[in-house]
Amino acid sequence: MRPKFKQIFGAVFILLIASLLMTAYQGDLPADVVDAKYVSPASQFLTLDDGARIHFRDEGRRDGTPLVLIHGSMASLHTFEPWAGILGDEYRVVTLDLPAHGLTGAVPNGDYSSDAQLKVVKAVIDHLALEQIVMGGNSMGGGVSWRFALAHPNHVLGLVLLNASGPSAWYESESSKEPKNASPLIFRLLGQSWFRAIAGRIDPYYLAVQGAESSYNGSPVVDDALIMRYYELALRAGTREAILGRFSQPFNQTRAQVDLASLTQPTLILWGREDSVIPVSAGERFHEALPNSQLIIYEDVGHVPMEEVPQQSASDVRTFIESLVTAI
Repeated sequence: MRPKFKQIFGAVFILLIASLLMTAYQGDLPADVVDAKYVSPASQFLTLDDGARIHFRDEGRRDGTPLVLIHGSMASLHTFEPWAGILGDEYRVVTLDLPAHGLTGAVPNGDYSSDAQLKVVKAVIDHLALEQIVMGGNSMGGGVSWRFALAHPNHVLGLVLLNASGPSAWYESESSKEPKNASPLIFRLLGQSWFRAIAGRIDPYYLAVQGAESSYNGSPVVDDALIMRYYELALRAGTREAILGRFSQPFNQTRAQVDLASLTQPTLILWGREDSVIPVSAGERFHEALPNSQLIIYEDVGHVPMEEVPQQSASDVRTFIESLVTAI
């Protein structure tokens, strides 16, 4: 290739990339506009000593067994709305948005580590003066849940793990890493420094579409409203920078061995067999590691059972909590 042609080709290529980036540019959405759309009458906000404003909901039967539910990565407390509606007749259902998510969004200290997540969950529980709870979580929120139970065993009557993330050591061997082919593209891209360098300026709409369709295993619950929820919450002012900050810093601050066998609380493990994010083999591994667990696998269900099969999964949770209360 002649030098002059190389220069022309290079200039055209740069112009093409620049045009694509300009076309894909999407600025932030004002926080108050997003908040107005996604708050509910049950929404409350707790301001912590460090200035972080945590969005949470406290719903259901006030004197019922408290069920504290933690969402997954890139999600929000809205993923547990079906369960709050179904289980709220009997239980007190508490949900919250972790830092860098939902209507909590960015926090002043920029700390999005696992330790920071545990502190936020503990702050909400203390604020509500909850003594003993059933703790549940999906994906990353499942990881938060079992770590919380390890740190505060006297608080947790039982655990509900939905397609939960496991100890970091589980993902160090090639055979146990998350599936790649059909997994949400956004997680793979956020692991790349080059993408994080431009992600704050591009429109994430099509990533939201692909991520939802993949995570929910093509479920009919994936409609325009659900996609726009993920999309608009990600574009809430400050949140994209918080997401990039979270993926740029180590999530677990220690590589120490985790002894799941010390989690003796009754544990209900719920998993979608068609999970493209965390394989069902991880659910089976949890079942083997936890000494007092039961595993339910949902056929033709993906990564988000509480939205994909809300009635069935909520019924299983109700049966589980009833067994806990009976045993007390």
